[in-house]
Amino acid sequence: MQPPIGGRPPGPRSLLLAEVAQATQRLADAGVPSPRNDAEELAAYVHGVKRGELHSVADPDFDARYWEAINRRVAREPLQHITGRAYFRYLELQVGPGVFVPRPETESVVGWAIDAVRAMDVVEPLIVDLCTGSGAIALAMAQEVPRSKVHAVELSEDALKYTLKNAEGSRVAVHQGDALAALPELDGQVDLVISNPPYIPLTEWEYVALEAREYDPQMALFSGDDGLDTIRGLERTAHRLLRPGGIVVVEHADTQGGQVPWIFSEEAGWADAADHPDLNNRPRFATARKARP
Repeated sequence: MQPPIGGRPPGPRSLLLAEVAQATQRLADAGVPSPRNDAEELAAYVHGVKRGELHSVADPDFDARYWEAINRRVAREPLQHITGRAYFRYLELQVGPGVFVPRPETESVVGWAIDAVRAMDVVEPLIVDLCTGSGAIALAMAQEVPRSKVHAVELSEDALKYTLKNAEGSRVAVHQGDALAALPELDGQVDLVISNPPYIPLTEWEYVALEAREYDPQMALFSGDDGLDTIRGLERTAHRLLRPGGIVVVEHADTQGGQVPWIFSEEAGWADAADHPDLNNRPRFATARKARP
């Protein structure tokens, strides 16, 4: 046998890396969308190392509980429910049953909002995150706009447990309540209202990914026959909360591009309503500015 280029035979492959390769194939066969990523994340989680350190796990230290975690993922339990953590921008969040798992596409929504707030001539901008769930958006805004005052609103008691855990020690003020009736004491004072609300049409239930359909809370997913019921309510809440010139940012489904800006109409007291694409160039969120009198 000819040695590989460079004249050195390959080094021994660790048991864990071999198991990760097998797990990747098993996850792929089960239809998991990101099998290699999930196999490595679960290996790192079970063995208490970073993904880049998997090769350092000695063969005797291989933990058979890895395959228990893989079996749960094969059954389409979300990766984040198994590990109990989700990553969002620069944050590591606690998540689990009862709270919506933040998605990567929401990061671009928050990025736009952060830039918009930084561009405001406001020393201590006041920000409200409606339907906060895990608190991902509110915490990212507080972290990346250091002098901001951030309020986060969540209705579900199950989700609120995670909101409070994640917000502990932060500057985010957490409130339990209905987003559509939230924070009347802040009416007319808020610089930016942001939300990732439920927006999936009830008619689309069967097409929703298993991880979301079976594990994310239903109230965080579905909102009426066309998916826009909550956003229509948020339009009124945002207009009530915002100061003149304040901005609203609302995430929506890529299939709803063009529909949501119409909800923030000039007749309702808005200006500059527009859609914006995500990193895949699909319409992902709408913004509008509260018109000045």
